[in-house]
Amino acid sequence: MVYERGENNQSRVQESGRDSVTDSGHARLNELGYKQELKRDLSVLSNFAFSFSIISVLTGVTTLYNTGLTYGGPVSLVYGWLIAGFFTMSVGFSMAEICSSYPTSGGLYYWSAKLAGPSWAPFASWMTGWFNIVGQWAVTTSVDFSLAQLISVIILLSTGGKNGGGYEASKYVVIAFHAGILLLHATINSLPISWLSFIGQLAAAWNILGVFVLMILVPLVATEGASAEFVFTHFNTDNEVGIGSSLYIFVLGLLMSQYTLTGYDASAHMTEETKDADINGPKGIISSIGISVIVGWGYILGITFAVTDIPKLLSPENDAGGYAIAEIFYQAFKSRYGSGVGGIVCLGIIAVAIFFCGMSSITSNSRMAYAFSRDGAMPFSEFWHKVNKYEVPINAVWLSAFIAFCMALTSLGSLVAFQAMVSIATIGLYIAYALPIFFRVTLARKSFSPGPFNLGKYGVLIGWISVLWVATISILFSLPVAYPITDQTLNYTPVAVGGLLILTVSSWFLSARH
Repeated sequence: MVYERGENNQSRVQESGRDSVTDSGHARLNELGYKQELKRDLSVLSNFAFSFSIISVLTGVTTLYNTGLTYGGPVSLVYGWLIAGFFTMSVGFSMAEICSSYPTSGGLYYWSAKLAGPSWAPFASWMTGWFNIVGQWAVTTSVDFSLAQLISVIILLSTGGKNGGGYEASKYVVIAFHAGILLLHATINSLPISWLSFIGQLAAAWNILGVFVLMILVPLVATEGASAEFVFTHFNTDNEVGIGSSLYIFVLGLLMSQYTLTGYDASAHMTEETKDADINGPKGIISSIGISVIVGWGYILGITFAVTDIPKLLSPENDAGGYAIAEIFYQAFKSRYGSGVGGIVCLGIIAVAIFFCGMSSITSNSRMAYAFSRDGAMPFSEFWHKVNKYEVPINAVWLSAFIAFCMALTSLGSLVAFQAMVSIATIGLYIAYALPIFFRVTLARKSFSPGPFNLGKYGVLIGWISVLWVATISILFSLPVAYPITDQTLNYTPVAVGGLLILTVSSWFLSARH
């Protein structure tokens, strides 16, 4: 990678009748044809914090640990994380290079427009933008819904557990929790960006410290633990899903890792509020992925060393109702101290991390919606891109929270339908990540003008690795996850993503292209 600084690192512009010095990101935004409407107040640490908080290994690993245990167990968890981490870094490097050249809140869809060439720019931008924004809304939906579910598990364990007469929240109570969480997140995101910057840095610190506390504390407290041989070599095929192929099982186990390692496009969406965005935006993307991969692997190892009985952890009849990590924490403290209160406190640490994750996700959603509507790509665009006196896109904030709530309502009808909806969070987002990279290594291979951060001669190679990885996971995560296939076991991911594709293409030909 290469960092370069040109003579135009700072430029002078006229504001309110007086000269003011603006940084390189401000100058570059003007060159790209946009005026500065959002307050540019974020440091590289703050930019990193938003992406790191959305990736949030405590959120992704905790909520999908059951998936990893079911499909391969320790081997899928430990090695699948490293595999997904390696290729995610590749995607991140490619995105960072493009971000350096085009540091705008629009991010991905704007990149596609610039890289696809004049003929394809409108269509490429339209497709990328809608996959990006719907994927982001799906992320917010799944994150805040997972927090609502975790709160219900914490209440269940606090009132005696499933086997002790504990309170089991209904689906209506869970959706009420979800609505309350979204209300809090939208309210916090209505605050000035300086406040959000502080909360974002607090969130990043909480995630890092939380990981280290839990990965050390839980194995130490547990009276029984797994051996190193179990953690690094045990492959679980006792999954009761009718799949016998070890390779197939391992591939499905990758979902936990790849789902967790998403959302780092937030650093791109925050560039119009970041100082020296053409350098600090790319730094935010790369550092958030790299640090997440490292601390995430440590968290997986620490928790897996406390695993002794996989079928028992996955059983819906255990005290946590089948929530594996909650059961691990609860039983670890209960077996040593006779009470699971310590385990419930540990779950509280995770709940706070998930809360921060959802908060940062709304921040990223709103900036994407602000930029997309600024370019006239959304219905009622004029309304959604307005900013308030604090220079916050307030209408886009509340729109994002409202849509996340509406998407979660599908859980009242069927959890299968809800899971199909949130599957867009992984595949939809990665398709949006891959499109501008694909255009960069094909149509813009010779015309691409790199920014201060660039990959030099390795840019095209890393770009192709990224595109091929996204194509691979898009196919793998569309495969059936259980046999025999019924309406309850069918993987609806291709249906959801295909439906989004049909809607975006149809709307393009019917109206948007005009």
